Amino acid sequence: MNMTIEQPIVYLVDDDPSIRKTLPRGLRRRGFNVEAFESAQEFLNTYSPGQPGCLVLDLSMPGMDGLELQQELINRDITIPIIFITGHGGVPQSVQALRAGAIDFLEKPFMPDMLVDRIAEAFIQDQKLRSERQHLASIRKRFERLTSREQEICQLMLDNQGKLSSKEIAKILAISHRTVEQHRSRVLEKTGAKSVANLLTLASQIGLASSNSH
Repeated sequence: MNMTIEQPIVYLVDDDPSIRKTLPRGLRRRGFNVEAFESAQEFLNTYSPGQPGCLVLDLSMPGMDGLELQQELINRDITIPIIFITGHGGVPQSVQALRAGAIDFLEKPFMPDMLVDRIAEAFIQDQKLRSERQHLASIRKRFERLTSREQEICQLMLDNQGKLSSKEIAKILAISHRTVEQHRSRVLEKTGAKSVANLLTLASQIGLASSNSH
C-alpha cells in the first residue's frame, strides 16, 4: 500500500503495561511500526503532526483520558485518525468519540484482525487528509503571491459571486478598464484559476469569503 514515502506509525496510548507489551508485539509481527505511550501527556510531548500514522487510544486512563486527548488534538488542529479501545466503554462515550471523528470504538478483548483492518482504514484516511491539506496549502500559497493591488482586484472579482464586470471594477477603483483587465489576467494566472468561476471555487476552498454585495 503506497501511502507516503515516510512509513506510517501506529501510536498506542494505554496505561495498561500488558497491553503496551502484547499489542505492539502482535502489530510489529504484521509489519507495522508501533510506538507505545502510557499516558496522553507523554504522547502529546512526543508526537510530531508531520508524521503519518494513526492513534490507537485507550478510553479510560488516569489524568487525561482518551476523549479528552481527542478533544485536545481537535483544539490543536491535529487530524490524526483515532481508533478507540476500551475495557468498559459505554454507548455515550462511543457516540461522542465517533461524532468527533474516531474511526472506530473497539471493546476489549477484540479480534486482532479487526484492529488491523481499522488501522489500514486509518492509514488511508490519514493519507487523504494530508493530501487535502497539501492541496489547500498550495492554493493559499498561490493567492499569497498576489500584490496588494491584485488582492484588491481579486476581492472585487469575488464580490457578488463573481458578477462584477471589469468596467464596474474600474469605476469602483477609479482606474482604467484596461488596467483592470491586466490585473484580472494576472490574478487568474497567479492563482491558477481557469476562469472567474474557478477562482470563486478556489477561494471558497481556503475560506476567502466573497461578499454578497459591494
